[in-house]
Amino acid sequence: MSSPEEAVRQARADYEQHMQTCRQCHVDTAPCAVAKHLLRLYNNARRGAPRR
Repeated sequence: MSSPEEAVRQARADYEQHMQTCRQCHVDTAPCAVAKHLLRLYNNARRGAPRR
């Protein structure tokens, strides 16, 4: 199982990669449903990670 910090990094990387490769997100500058879901996953991972 990965650490909480690794989960945050992976969620952020997934979101950023999607924003760069998704035609709707990249061209329209409006996030699609998948981007919104990935951002929600990132925010949840960030909230769940221990504070430094």
